[in-house]
Amino acid sequence: MNWLPLVHGVGPLTAEKGFASQADVLLKTRLAAEAVGATPMARPEDMETNPATGRVYAVTTKNKKMTADKLNPANTRPENLYGHIVELIPPGDGGKDADHTADTCTWDLFVLAGNPRDAKHGAKFHPATGENGWFVNPDNLTFDPKGRMFVATDGANDFGLPDGIYGIDTKGPARGLPKLLFTCLHGAEAAGPCFTPDGKTLFVSVQQPAEDAETLDKVETRWRDFKGNNIPRPAVVAIQRTDAKEVGA
Repeated sequence: MNWLPLVHGVGPLTAEKGFASQADVLLKTRLAAEAVGATPMARPEDMETNPATGRVYAVTTKNKKMTADKLNPANTRPENLYGHIVELIPPGDGGKDADHTADTCTWDLFVLAGNPRDAKHGAKFHPATGENGWFVNPDNLTFDPKGRMFVATDGANDFGLPDGIYGIDTKGPARGLPKLLFTCLHGAEAAGPCFTPDGKTLFVSVQQPAEDAETLDKVETRWRDFKGNNIPRPAVVAIQRTDAKEVGA
């Protein structure tokens, strides 16, 4: 993979082509990237760096508008309703030695989300992925201090699943093997996962509970207060183990 600079005055990024200045290039980043020939991606919702390996992960939630004629090696499924995660591998020995300023890197498709038991989904997880392990619509992610990935989903309700948090090893024999850690109430989104430095507390934002209800009298939950006719409210949840060990241990 080669990184392409977006510099005003270089190549097609000129006033004659609709880019009046470097500020204009930054404001029209997608159009500028398209003009220089960058790879079109399916809705990249988040990018995070693994502190243990230095590898960078781009989370593409979904792209139902992806047509067969626009497919490329990093976006392999038309009408991608399920999402996937791309792994970028910078030069260097990993961790703090990874060279994130390099113009080139290698890459891999870390997971292709979807139901691995439904061939139409074209999912790619570890072969040992269980019935409650696979997920759809990865949205945000974070890493614990040892480099284990934790994925938050947004849109699983469309597949009859609650959104939630899935833990995945990024190396070793369990690489790409997701395990369900936390589920939201139906209709809510898991977002913004973040660890404390010791890896013993994972914060998760539970957003817009009961968002699929048309009116308040039709909500199916009064989370998080569960009192009378109180409206459903978002909240930040802190996840800890009862034995005080790291969440991913």
